[in-house]
Amino acid sequence: MKINTAFEQDQEIPVIYTCLGRNISPPFTLNDVPDETKSFVLVFEDLDAGPDLWTHWLVFNIPAYTVSVEEGHIPYGATEGLANNHTFGYEGPCPRYFKGIHHYRLCLFAIDQLLNLPAASEKEDVMRAMDSHVIDKALITGICTSR
Repeated sequence: MKINTAFEQDQEIPVIYTCLGRNISPPFTLNDVPDETKSFVLVFEDLDAGPDLWTHWLVFNIPAYTVSVEEGHIPYGATEGLANNHTFGYEGPCPRYFKGIHHYRLCLFAIDQLLNLPAASEKEDVMRAMDSHVIDKALITGICTSR
């Protein structure tokens, strides 16, 4: 499985997707999805936020027929979970609050079921519910540099 988005592997995330821009979620497309996929889980997180990863966006029960998502939208029929500030929705990288380079991983998991979880679910709940149901995953890492 492969995910394509508005930034290339290990390249700068465009400002439009950060708090310095419009702070909207990046678009993405999927390729080579396994036939047995029932849904997807999307996790976008800061790998350099500290001892724990910082979740900027969590979406689950993305329908298996999804092949693309427009910027600033969640996939039709999907459920947004809680990001680290206990809020729903996309929280873009915010380089004004950190020094140096941060790496942001956009990871999409293909799973063999829908998750029976409420929208107000944390990443840990989603990861636990999909444990042993992951068929494949695709990821891309972008960077954001404080200015």
